[in-house]
Amino acid sequence: MQLRYSFRLYPDTGQQTALAKAFGCARIVFNDAVRAREDARKAGQPFPTAGQLSTRLITEAKQTAERSWLGEVSAVVLQQALRDADTAYRNFFASLKGTRRGPKVGPPRLKSRKDARQSVRFTANARWSITGHGRLNLPKIGAVKVKWSRTLPTTPTSVTVIKDGAGRYFASFVIDTDPAADQARMPQTDRTVGIDLGLTHFAVLSDGTKIDSPRFFRRAEKKLKKTQKELSRKQKGSKNRAKTRLKVARAHAKVADARREFHHQLSTKLISENQGIAVEDLSVKGLARTRLAKSVHDAGWATFIGVLEYKAERYGRTLVKVGRFEPTSQTCSTCGAMDGPKPLNVREWTCSACGTVHDRDTNAAINVKTAAGLAVSACGAPVRPGAIPAQREETGSHGFPTGSCAA
Repeated sequence: MQLRYSFRLYPDTGQQTALAKAFGCARIVFNDAVRAREDARKAGQPFPTAGQLSTRLITEAKQTAERSWLGEVSAVVLQQALRDADTAYRNFFASLKGTRRGPKVGPPRLKSRKDARQSVRFTANARWSITGHGRLNLPKIGAVKVKWSRTLPTTPTSVTVIKDGAGRYFASFVIDTDPAADQARMPQTDRTVGIDLGLTHFAVLSDGTKIDSPRFFRRAEKKLKKTQKELSRKQKGSKNRAKTRLKVARAHAKVADARREFHHQLSTKLISENQGIAVEDLSVKGLARTRLAKSVHDAGWATFIGVLEYKAERYGRTLVKVGRFEPTSQTCSTCGAMDGPKPLNVREWTCSACGTVHDRDTNAAINVKTAAGLAVSACGAPVRPGAIPAQREETGSHGFPTGSCAA
């Protein structure tokens, strides 16, 4: 499977200028491709092919006075921008036909230089490399300093340079991992666990373990409110407003990074200790429309389950999702009797059939595990998740890339 390994970049002033040119040129070529296809649609003509767009928007455009500056960046960056536009259209048409998984997507929109996220991609044809001193050497940009937090397991197939809304730069490497080697790294275990996700406790396990909710946004809310108020008082278009906008973006990025790190650490612990994991398929969108919306978004349940999915796929573990309508909070985990719905303020209850006193969350986690076991046996084989897309970040070993990893 493919994964993304992300590392922080620290380009100098000249390299930041070169990256800004690359971002701008890629954005212009992408927008030109969208306009060309839109003009063809309005004229009732067939869409231009990728080869025609490449010739018209890159090769011939470089010869004109209006687009001569396209030659200042790597041609691979421009070609990848055309490929991104083509992928966006294919996703749009697949969404219209109903063959694309996930929510429906609209037609590609024009990119803006004010977008919070700017990126360019370098494939192997660009001849980028990692130097012996651990710097990322990019064509027409130079050797950029990288903060290596872990070792690359194999030689990357491509690298994407990203600038986020907080003004930070990242290098995202695409890695092809070996499933057999990854599964061999995991300790052998026959344990299984059910997980009940909540707000008071982020997760309650079927063995009684309770993991407190960090509430990263709630803890930083006072500081975020102060910086946002400071931003609202700045004059639009001023340099002070631009500086304060970065301050707000960095504060939000700090919260998001802390939440992501918590999800990865907890998911890695659960995957390494258990062969089978059962979770409830929560309706996050529905819960986000209630008065608990802020707390639901702060918990990040959907992201956590997504991380569990791809790690279970990578390390040969089994992850089972239990239907959201399963009455896990109404069923006695001891005798199986249905005791009816209960308000959220009831945290402990006594079964009317057998008299067992239950902790609401622990009982629900045990029922999630039981329901997942019934689902597995009914299918006759362990339930395995489907194809998992490349993830932006994951936890891993720390170290400096050496040998074949830096090739």
